[in-house]
Amino acid sequence: MIGDESDADDLLAQQARRESNARTYPRSLPLAIDRAEGAVIEDVDGNEYVDCLAGAGTLALGHNHPAVVERMERLLERDRAVHTLDLTTPVKERFVDRLLESLPDEFAANAKVQFCSPAGTDAVEAALKLAKTATGNRSMLAFQGGYHGMTNGALSLMGDTAAKEPIPGLMPDVHHLPYPHTYRCPFGLGGDECWRTSAEYVERTLSNPDSGIVDPAGMILEPVQGEGGAVPAPAEWLQEMRRITRERDIPLIVDEIQTGLGRTGELYAIEHADVVPDVMTLSKAVGGGLPLSVVVYDESLDVWEPGAHAGTFRGNQLGMAAGVATIEHVLENDLDDRAAEMGDRLRDHLEETAATFDVVGDVRGRGLMLGMELVDPDGEPDSLGHYPADGDLAAAVQSEAFDRGLIVETGGRHSSVVRFLPPLTISKSEIDEVGEIVRESVRAVVADDRSPTEVPT
Repeated sequence: MIGDESDADDLLAQQARRESNARTYPRSLPLAIDRAEGAVIEDVDGNEYVDCLAGAGTLALGHNHPAVVERMERLLERDRAVHTLDLTTPVKERFVDRLLESLPDEFAANAKVQFCSPAGTDAVEAALKLAKTATGNRSMLAFQGGYHGMTNGALSLMGDTAAKEPIPGLMPDVHHLPYPHTYRCPFGLGGDECWRTSAEYVERTLSNPDSGIVDPAGMILEPVQGEGGAVPAPAEWLQEMRRITRERDIPLIVDEIQTGLGRTGELYAIEHADVVPDVMTLSKAVGGGLPLSVVVYDESLDVWEPGAHAGTFRGNQLGMAAGVATIEHVLENDLDDRAAEMGDRLRDHLEETAATFDVVGDVRGRGLMLGMELVDPDGEPDSLGHYPADGDLAAAVQSEAFDRGLIVETGGRHSSVVRFLPPLTISKSEIDEVGEIVRESVRAVVADDRSPTEVPT
């Protein structure tokens, strides 16, 4: 048994012996966490790290924010129930009040809320059932590069094929359409021609009786693809998806699980395009760092039967209390604006690094949801002049950054994108520290101070 005196190596070795081969983060971030506050994590050996992973974007206010801690302590001190299935409580009603207050007015005015089991993927599964029940259709439209979770239906919607290949019998009738990835345009087109062609392709496909796609139950998209590599969809393309789906009575499902509650510089990423969806999936930040997910949808879709979607842990009162505190703090302190400001500051650092080192091919994203794509400048450029994505370099930069006290993750094509999802409360000095560590990490990799590491599998 490991005692208090054990160091990180002991704990990591024990974890590796006992936990599943499917574990992911410890392979690239060998970290045994002891304490955490704000944007800083301290490991059991006393090393401090700036956390730009933040629970995969879950911790909008950072670790142990006083407002969140106080709200949870108050609930426990008053002997409130901590789990209530879908029975209501004052805490739950307040959570719904604040959630609806945070949403775009036009969407919130006719919204229904379904609490789901803990993770965002559960909200996606609920959204699929909702849309199929309401329309009576079975086909789903998704997008290349998309990520919506790891359960069966959500995994079927995923663009990345690596996680799907070993799994037979995924949800059928899913059709992946081209996402307007400006840097890696699926049509090899630059500038606005990429999103325009993507939108035209979608419209032509859905208008073609020979497309092979029967009437869709819904279209699901991320306004900014997160795991896909911090890829923002142009506002005009999102508006076109809204027009195309509305004209065909196809419910538009917007996955705001990672983008929601201020991360992109608006409270919700669809607000960059002034789009009102039919369905929105939410988790991560709205639970204040605790497990909680919801699907919010237009009341016209509310035709499923009682019990049509359930889940034991949809009554997590601590999650709702933490969510209330988080939503209120984000709204009262305009943290969406702060995310835009801090995101611009971090982007400036990353673009300066990109201007210095040709292994940085692209810097992109919105607000505090940014990515930096590493490329192989010795490779053959594509038709747009962009070098091949290089996952080994990204892994090496991630490793160098970790050694210098910075936690980042990788994503995107071949895991070539170093991703940044810090708390919205991160300070200017911490942003500057992140920028400096990234620059020095890239410099070290370019100088071949250490051999690039294998991309974790």
